[in-house]
Amino acid sequence: MSQRINAFAMGNKAVNALNHMGTQVHHSSLDRSFLELLYFRVSQINGCAFCLDMHSKELRANGETEQRIFLISAWRECSFYTDREKAGLLWAETLTSLNGKEVSDEIYAEAIKHFSETELVELTMAVIAINSYNRINIAFGADVGTYEVAEKSTI
Repeated sequence: MSQRINAFAMGNKAVNALNHMGTQVHHSSLDRSFLELLYFRVSQINGCAFCLDMHSKELRANGETEQRIFLISAWRECSFYTDREKAGLLWAETLTSLNGKEVSDEIYAEAIKHFSETELVELTMAVIAINSYNRINIAFGADVGTYEVAEKSTI
């Protein structure tokens, strides 16, 4: 891919608004480790190599097991993800691949069983944020492999 613009370095107001939303989600009541798993899974679905690199490094730096990282795409079949994590991942996958479909009552019921109304809105915003970051990185060809975990993690 040829060199493209760095949308995050431009000071663009819309990108800044997305970053602000990401910061708000980061400071939400949702567990930071779970959010990183969710970001990793959504990035897998979207094929965002930059975000996969970033979130795998964040997950490992914060003590997530290799097993849970490697098997996240098969979370439905694994006993080492909690019911809450599974409900959140189902919600995230559903929102990521809506394709004009509604979220079913069954999926909503499973999510609201494990997340408060406030948490479900925060979870939805997290899914919106990572999907947006994925699309920006894919569109503009982010420099995959360059992400470095901050000395003090943000999780």
